[in-house]
Amino acid sequence: MNHIVGLDIGTTKVCAVVAGTDEQGRVHILGVGRSQSDGMNRGVVTHIDRTTNAIGNAIAEAESQSGVQIRSVIVGIAGDHIQSFQSRGVVSISGADHEVTQADIDRLIEDTKRISLPSDRKIIHVIPQEFIIDGQDGVYDPVGMSGIRMEASVHIITGLVSAAANIYKCVQRANLEVADMVLEPLASSYAVLDDEEKEVGIALLDVGGGTTDLAVFEERTIRHTAVIGIAGKKVTDDIRKVLGILNDQAERLKRDHGYAWVPAVPDNGPIVLPGVGGRAPIEIDRHFLAQIIQPRMEEIFEIAAMEIKRSGYSRHLSGGVVLTGGGALIKGTAELACDVLGMPVKIGIPSGFSGGLLREIENPAYATAVGLVYHGLKHTDHPSTGAVKDNKQPGSMGRFTRKVKDWFDQL
Repeated sequence: MNHIVGLDIGTTKVCAVVAGTDEQGRVHILGVGRSQSDGMNRGVVTHIDRTTNAIGNAIAEAESQSGVQIRSVIVGIAGDHIQSFQSRGVVSISGADHEVTQADIDRLIEDTKRISLPSDRKIIHVIPQEFIIDGQDGVYDPVGMSGIRMEASVHIITGLVSAAANIYKCVQRANLEVADMVLEPLASSYAVLDDEEKEVGIALLDVGGGTTDLAVFEERTIRHTAVIGIAGKKVTDDIRKVLGILNDQAERLKRDHGYAWVPAVPDNGPIVLPGVGGRAPIEIDRHFLAQIIQPRMEEIFEIAAMEIKRSGYSRHLSGGVVLTGGGALIKGTAELACDVLGMPVKIGIPSGFSGGLLREIENPAYATAVGLVYHGLKHTDHPSTGAVKDNKQPGSMGRFTRKVKDWFDQL
């Protein structure tokens, strides 16, 4: 069985998911590992050793469950340093018969990368939007078509060299190889969106611990991406500051009793919290807790609404919004998002697996890690590069990751 591992290094948690494919091509979840993380801030490494230890703990748990010795991983990258924009390129179609080949497309994609970037930024992904052959637009798969001139409109996603290099460094220190590095909202879309939703138009909103990631799809193509530097940790901080309690208490309070929308609170019963440092217990009501949570969640959705409008596709999203990530687990979040965004909202849960630890990953918090696995299954030349058994050698790294390694070696 071929194996692949997705590693989601988040602000509040690190998740590792091991999956394998059988002879029929069915995908099984073999192991899941999770550990707390306090070495990241808004998607960027702030403490190398803490992040490395969190990665090691999550990987050890995933190895224990799966019985697979993990050598390499597909890792996600996010953070408010991520930027995206549109670009265009043009090439002549080579060959005596002027028929488009994959080599022509590769040359065209390389031409779209001929842009001026600051020295501290590098391209992570180049995603074709459409191809234009001799003035005929709306072409999405030009291989085999005839023409003289081919143009492309692409969506380019860039990130800081230092941010990518530090993630690479943490994974390397955990004795792992980076098989590929993928933008997290793109990865999450593989886990919770289907092709029909991407065709009619849909926005994916992944509310994590440190960042909220947005990806807009239409006609099965990603059209816009954005990373918002406000997410679930800010909600926890608000509860902690208002109530004067410990961070762990605030997180449990949010998770167990929190509501993102005051009208969704079923009753106003009291919640009793132990006092800090021998002080008397604290008693609050559920409506008051919701009144602390709702303004911050509203802010997240209001910024997301502005980003969706800025994308130019707000009127093309017939599928509405799919909400995923750990922040989607706060009760009432979908109702609040629907109210603020003014369009249908549903919670996105990873799906599409045939067996294994299905219940463990049917949770919005695992959307990115599961999506990284899907990315590996669809795009890795050697599907066994995620993990190896019996001392097999891991396969080659992705193009971007090889570049990251080069930048890291030069630092």
